[in-house]
Amino acid sequence: MMEDKIVVYQSFIDPIKAHIVKGLLVSCGIECFLSDVHMVTVNLMYSQAIGGVKLNVFQRDIEKINTLLKAEQIEPITDPTANEDEVGIHCPKCNSANVSYGGSVNRKFGYRHLFIPLLLGLYPCTMLKAYHCFDCHHEFKKA
Repeated sequence: MMEDKIVVYQSFIDPIKAHIVKGLLVSCGIECFLSDVHMVTVNLMYSQAIGGVKLNVFQRDIEKINTLLKAEQIEPITDPTANEDEVGIHCPKCNSANVSYGGSVNRKFGYRHLFIPLLLGLYPCTMLKAYHCFDCHHEFKKA
């Protein structure tokens, strides 16, 4: 029966954002659940590797969810510190708007992020961040 099919509605890099959207849907009576939330919560660097935290819903509820999220003006946010002037960022290489801010894929650690914690006997747990274009896979900093 097609009505009872469970589908992935949206993937989130940030597990907190996923829980906020799930809480909104549950409070409106829409059944849903999150998958891969524990894996991403334990190690945030796994988020891109496993596709983020996935919000699973019944296929019959998709139109209702679209209407609800549009009314609440909830859109995926990849960086909680991003402000409104970062909305129009385009890739300088291909001019695509399919751009996200997050952990760097090509260059994970800088020298100071790697060696200073090692000299102090700490685990290097910070990661360099950059804008990533999903069309041409170019990474760049904001100009």
